[in-house]
Amino acid sequence: MKLLKLASVTQKIIMAVAGLFLLTFLLVHLAINLCLLRNDGGEWFNAAAHFMGTNYIVKVFEVVLILGFLIHVLMGLILQIQNWMARPVRYQVQNKSNTSFFSKYMIYTGIIIVVFLAIHFMNFYFIKLGLVSNPHMENGEPNFYVIVQELFAQPAYSIAYVVLITLLGFHLHHAFQSAFQTLGANHSKYTPAIKIAGTIYTFIIVIGFDIIPIYFLMFQ
Repeated sequence: MKLLKLASVTQKIIMAVAGLFLLTFLLVHLAINLCLLRNDGGEWFNAAAHFMGTNYIVKVFEVVLILGFLIHVLMGLILQIQNWMARPVRYQVQNKSNTSFFSKYMIYTGIIIVVFLAIHFMNFYFIKLGLVSNPHMENGEPNFYVIVQELFAQPAYSIAYVVLITLLGFHLHHAFQSAFQTLGANHSKYTPAIKIAGTIYTFIIVIGFDIIPIYFLMFQ
């Protein structure tokens, strides 16, 4: 029993570390995407895309990022399945859980995010790798600014993007606090500050990413 408990704690720590790594990456990704708002014909954004696609350090980082994401998803699925197996049906029906709303639905928002990322990979990452054809080439490289323009010019795509990013925000809001709690920062002295930081972080990510399709729909 102790071994099972230790294994569960280890899984949660691995998931928390991978999650914090992904939270950091999102800020970097947002900073690059905000270059789309510059009125320069995509010069800065395409320059950033070129750097991300040609720098060997970034390429190694991408592999680490993908591994971190896969580990995070895998640990999340394993822990969720273990929770389902350990919770009797009778307990679910007769007792009310004190678990927060966001925590209860983390697995479902996580699945939606995976679907969103799969679409995102098809539209950008696989094009960069040459696995998906792209008509917008410039100097032998994909013009990602034009690709973004075309995608966000479609109201259905932009609305879906905003909705999915908002769902991502729900996931991040709980994940931020949960990761620090798992790593031991669960104290009356630190928890309020972590909650505030998590709320600010989530607000920046959601507003930052959502403003981009809104900008292209309204002004491009």
